[in-house]
Amino acid sequence: MSTLHWTGLIVLAMIAGAVVPFQSAINVNLGRGLGHPLWATLASLLVSVVVLLPIIVALRLPLPSLAFISKAPLWMWAGGAFGVCFISLALVLLPKLGAAGFMALALAGQVVASLSLDHFGWFGLMERQLTLPKVFGVALLMAGVVLIQFFDAPAKGLATAG
Repeated sequence: MSTLHWTGLIVLAMIAGAVVPFQSAINVNLGRGLGHPLWATLASLLVSVVVLLPIIVALRLPLPSLAFISKAPLWMWAGGAFGVCFISLALVLLPKLGAAGFMALALAGQVVASLSLDHFGWFGLMERQLTLPKVFGVALLMAGVVLIQFFDAPAKGLATAG
């Protein structure tokens, strides 16, 4: 792959990661307004469908194969449940941990799980051996999580008159 191609992939992956804290913060406010985080989860997923359907129509994508749908193993449908899990937990945890703290912990969980997926080649992924540099990278990431989560400066504007 060319350097330009890799650069494009890196930028797109960073954009994918950058939208997550915005989504979470917006959904926290939506959950407050709707009265419960699960209502915000549902609203978020419904908006996803409303946004995605016109794109599918505009791209003139063919309908999925009914044969595949009928024979696909149940685990292939779990992605939606994982989405509900992430959105709902973000709504509950982000106000308690802060955006940076929640995202650092979520990212640490994603990287640890991803190393397992890669190492064992689960769900049809290509096997990628767990190496000492990867383990060291996770250790550095965990150290970053500790620094982000447990070494906060005092909150601004919370001083009380004595």
